[in-house]
Amino acid sequence: MIFTTANQTLMNTITKRIQSIDVLRGIIMALMALDHTRDFLHIDAMTEDPTSMATTTPFLFFTRWITHFCAPTFVFLSGASIYLQSIRKTKKELAWFLFTRGLWLIIAELTLVGFGWSFDYFFRLFFLQVIWAIGCSMVILSGLIFFNYRVLAALGIIITLFHNLMDHATIADPDLDAAANLLIVTNFAPYTVGPFNFISAYAVLPWTGIMLLGFAIGKWYNTAVYTAQQRKKALVTFGLSLIALFIVLRFINNYGDLQPWSAQAIPVYTVLSFLNVTKYPPSLMYACMTLGPALLALAALENIQNKFTGIMNVFGRVPFFYYLLHVYVIHLLCVVVFYAEGYEFADNFKLQMAFGFRPRENFGYSLGIIYLLWLLVLVICYYPSRWYNNYKSNNKKWWLSYV
Repeated sequence: MIFTTANQTLMNTITKRIQSIDVLRGIIMALMALDHTRDFLHIDAMTEDPTSMATTTPFLFFTRWITHFCAPTFVFLSGASIYLQSIRKTKKELAWFLFTRGLWLIIAELTLVGFGWSFDYFFRLFFLQVIWAIGCSMVILSGLIFFNYRVLAALGIIITLFHNLMDHATIADPDLDAAANLLIVTNFAPYTVGPFNFISAYAVLPWTGIMLLGFAIGKWYNTAVYTAQQRKKALVTFGLSLIALFIVLRFINNYGDLQPWSAQAIPVYTVLSFLNVTKYPPSLMYACMTLGPALLALAALENIQNKFTGIMNVFGRVPFFYYLLHVYVIHLLCVVVFYAEGYEFADNFKLQMAFGFRPRENFGYSLGIIYLLWLLVLVICYYPSRWYNNYKSNNKKWWLSYV
C-alpha cells in the first residue's frame, strides 16, 4: 500500500506540466511574433539587413538579435518535452507518436503554415522553416528513441559541436549539394521539383542536435532522479558554461561560426559584430549564445508566478496553435495595410518574394510602429490561445496532442 501510494505520487509529479518550461516557451514565442511582425510590416524589412554593420542601427540590430533566442529555445524545449513523454510512454508508443506528429508537422509546413506565410494559393514556393525542422527532427528521433539516454545526449553534443566542420566544404555534385543544403548547410538556393520550388532555411541536422540536447536536459526534470535544488544547480552551471564557451570561441574567432567578428569604427558596433553570429544553420556559437541564457531563464522561472508568467504560460501550453495563429494574424494585418494604401489584388506578387501582399520593397512602417503592432498581435492571439488551452485541458481527444 505504501509502495503504491509513493509510486502514484511520483507519476503525478512526472506527468504534471512543468510551468517554467511552458512560461519560457511562451516568452520566446511572444518574441517570435516581434520578428515576424517586422518581416511583414517594417518598411526596411526587404531592403536592409538588421545584422549588417554597414547599415543597421543598435535598435534595429537588437530587435532582430533578441529574436535569435526563439527558434533554438523552441526546438530545445521540444526535446525536453519529448524526454518527459518518454517517462510515461513505452519506447514503441513514443516512437509512433514522434513519427506521426513529425509527419503532421512536415505536412503542416507545406500547407497550412506555408500558406499563412505566403497567401499564395498556387503554392509556387515552399519556404521550409522551423516547423519543418521540428517535424523532420521528430521523425529522426522516432528511430533514435530506441537507443539509451546517453547515446542520444552524446549525439546532440557531437552534432552541435562539429557540424560547423562543413562550413567551408565544397560539394561539386548537384544532388549531393542539394542533400547537404537540406540536411546540414544553408545557402538559400532554390530547388525545383516538378512545378514546385523549395528553399530550405532550416537545415535539419543542426536543429536535430539542439532537440537532442533538450532531450538530455529533460532528465533534470525527472523527480525520481533529480531534486529541485540539483536541477537548478545543473541549469545554472551548464547555462553559465555555455555562455563562457561562446565568449571564448568568439574571442578565438576561428571555429564555430561562419561570420568572424571585427573591430568597427564605433565601439558599440564592435559589440554588435561580436554578437552577430549565424542562425542559418545554427552555428555552435549561436547555440551557446542562445541556449546558455535559456538554461538560466529556466532556473530563474521555476518559482515565479505572476500575471506576466500566467499570460506567457498560456502561449507556451499551445505552441503549434499559437504559431499558426500568429502567422495568420500578422499576415492579415499586412493585407489590411495593403488595401488601406489603395492597392488592388492585381498588385500582389509583382515582387519576387515569399510574402504576399507586400507590393513594394519599402512597404510598411517605422520600427517604433512595429513594436506597437507587435503588442496588438499578442493581444489578438491571447484570447483564442486561452480558449484553446482551456479546451485542450478539459478534453482528452487524441488529435489534441498534435495541435
